[in-house]
Amino acid sequence: MATLLLLIIYLAFISLGLPDSLLGAGWPVMQKDLGQSLDSAGLLYMIIAGGTIVSSLANGWLNKWLDAGKITLISVLMTAAALWGYSIAPSMAWLIVCSIPLGLGAGAVDATLNNVVANHYKAHHMSWLHCFWGVGAMSSPIIMSYFILQQGSWRDGYLSVAIIQFGLTAVLLISLPLWSKLRPTTHAEEKENHSSSHTVDLENSVPTKPLQVKGVKVGLLSFLFYCGVESMMGLWGSSYLVNSKGLSVATAAQWVSLFYGGLTLGRFLSGFITLKVSNTMLIRAGQLTALFGTIILVLPLPTLFSCLGYVLIGLGLAPIYPCLLHETPARYGKKHSQSIMGYQMAVAYTGSTFLPPLFGVVATQFSTGIFPYVALLFAGVMLLSSEMLNRMLYNHKQTMTKLR
Repeated sequence: MATLLLLIIYLAFISLGLPDSLLGAGWPVMQKDLGQSLDSAGLLYMIIAGGTIVSSLANGWLNKWLDAGKITLISVLMTAAALWGYSIAPSMAWLIVCSIPLGLGAGAVDATLNNVVANHYKAHHMSWLHCFWGVGAMSSPIIMSYFILQQGSWRDGYLSVAIIQFGLTAVLLISLPLWSKLRPTTHAEEKENHSSSHTVDLENSVPTKPLQVKGVKVGLLSFLFYCGVESMMGLWGSSYLVNSKGLSVATAAQWVSLFYGGLTLGRFLSGFITLKVSNTMLIRAGQLTALFGTIILVLPLPTLFSCLGYVLIGLGLAPIYPCLLHETPARYGKKHSQSIMGYQMAVAYTGSTFLPPLFGVVATQFSTGIFPYVALLFAGVMLLSSEMLNRMLYNHKQTMTKLR
């Protein structure tokens, strides 16, 4: 039963990735059809991102009223309805309205499923979970381009993805009894989980408020700057190669695709590596690899080395996010893991929503040539905050052990 439920969770994460790149793929045609400016997509993106932040922050509260299966079912149904609304949208105003449930549904299912996998499955399952998100994110542009090329209709692209989402909703409805079989973790198992972490599970030592748990605020910085690096590579990586390195638009796009290829392949491979290596070690190795990739971009090397830098950054970032999420209950305890998972999702979405546009404002005043330096700064802060958290939790563990 646990394996069957895991497969359903993987399917849900493919569906989570499908809408993420659909707007970007279809907007060049959509904006002309709807009579909108090119930058109007930014408004829709901000609304969707705002919805994900709100629902991520509310996830701990939602979990008190509904179980994970029902939250996932309702969330996927919301995204399916929103995508169907996109497909029949007569105006920009309609798209704005549909963007609200699209964002709310995405944030709720993201935080919920990450918490389920973190608490009930192994680290390699978490890495593969996010690999399946990559499958969805890479598939939707293919779906959209097919309908645009074959039928000249972006609406059919959205409709086809909506149908996929409605199909998954039916699967989730049928599978609801499986979710109720998720076995609560016993006190002995929780102590065993914590024995491999930096935390100590002592009775009465856990604060009543999630943000008061030792290390949470420092840990959130890692999520903020991780998503800052990943999103900036996707949004501005091509512009940097074209404007500062003199590559053609087509070549630059291919090089950026290598970044995403490294990210997806790295998550698939890291699922196997976690069988032998701890999350903490894999996070550190990934951060150092990504940092090295940004250093290559900064150094005055031939343009070809930029390609190597993009691949290394993608490979380095690959294990960080899923391993950070999987460590949540081990680092902070299962009592607050659902709420803290929601905070982490919200901060991650904040990083991907605001840091890349902020870079765009700064780059407009200077040039895209500052891209590798900002990427290096973000990667460095991510590594520093992660190591600060490791040291903080280690010292806390030593202190609590002495008090026994």
